[in-house]
Amino acid sequence: MATYVLVPGAGGGAWYWHLLVPELQARGHEAIAVDLPAADESAGLTEYADTVVEAIGDRTGIILVAQSMGGLTAPLVCTRVPVALLVLLNAMVPAPGETGGEWWTNTGQAEAMAEQAAREGRPMPAEFDPEVTFFHDVPPEVTSEMLGRGEQPQSQKPFEEPWPLDSWPDTPTVFLQGRDDRLFPLPFQRRVVRERLNIPVDELPGGHLVALSRPKELADRLEEHRIRNIGSNVS
Repeated sequence: MATYVLVPGAGGGAWYWHLLVPELQARGHEAIAVDLPAADESAGLTEYADTVVEAIGDRTGIILVAQSMGGLTAPLVCTRVPVALLVLLNAMVPAPGETGGEWWTNTGQAEAMAEQAAREGRPMPAEFDPEVTFFHDVPPEVTSEMLGRGEQPQSQKPFEEPWPLDSWPDTPTVFLQGRDDRLFPLPFQRRVVRERLNIPVDELPGGHLVALSRPKELADRLEEHRIRNIGSNVS
């Protein structure tokens, strides 16, 4: 049995993983969805990593899965507890000393997002529209439930701090990317991941919120990488 520890993106809510957790449990694994202190204006990346480390406790055989902004936190966790495999999912890949706020400009995310819209024949909305960017492939009932929960606050402190590691941790790392992601388009992620990690990007169907739109397919892909990278037996 492996233990999947699931780190959410902006807003920090464990609810994001609520459809994936039973899929992983049905495959015989423990799945822990972490709630990050996203609304706490005093909490930065250190406190986010503290929260994940506390959730892991003394467990071993950890597969750490980090969604979107979770890519800033997960590598810090890998320097503090044994992690068998780090899976980045539609994630930000920081550079040493770069703030989360600088990442957007440094990587050219806005230009890539506009180029993706043009390729798909979509107009770019004048203002950011989460239903267009995030929920275009999420089932309507799931979208309604999430929107009904209200806006999940996200403090700016984690985006203002320089990323503290000098280099990427030695933890085996794989990168999963939804081919229909409108926020971080696939060609953009291939370039950023190649430049910053020099590893391949494994694409799968789905947009930015793939754990909500395709939880079964995501669980299957996670299992493929678990077996490929650390074998069938995890302890």
